[in-house]
Amino acid sequence: MALNPDYIGRVYGPGAPYEVSRVKIAEFADAIGDVSPLCRDREAAIKAGYPDVIAPPTLAIIISMASTKVIQDDPGLGLDYSMVVHGEQQFTHGRPLHAGDVVVATSTVDSIRALGATSMMTTTTDISTVDGEHVCTARSVIVERGK
Repeated sequence: MALNPDYIGRVYGPGAPYEVSRVKIAEFADAIGDVSPLCRDREAAIKAGYPDVIAPPTLAIIISMASTKVIQDDPGLGLDYSMVVHGEQQFTHGRPLHAGDVVVATSTVDSIRALGATSMMTTTTDISTVDGEHVCTARSVIVERGK
């Protein structure tokens, strides 16, 4: 079944707040092999001009994926997640995420395209602090392989 094009333009969120912590930043940095002291050493981060340790830029994927999961789980969309592959990912940062940030995400379905039995969906997720400061925009393309 193709993805439902009526979902283009739908907005989901903002979702539940996510608190960026030093522990999560260090765990994520370890997982991706980022050895920067800015991800682990508060004094080094402050010396570099940040309020606390900063997250690797791709940590935003955790927040983005939690936000777009609501879209993907919507039964009216018609997505079979067992047939999905990740097509593209892009992050545009206003500033780095840092320990102590509490952020919320709002996701929008930008486009849905059918290519034969394959469907592609593009979403944009805006990540902002609970006070409204924009931090990052994540753009994602998923591909649902035809059956």
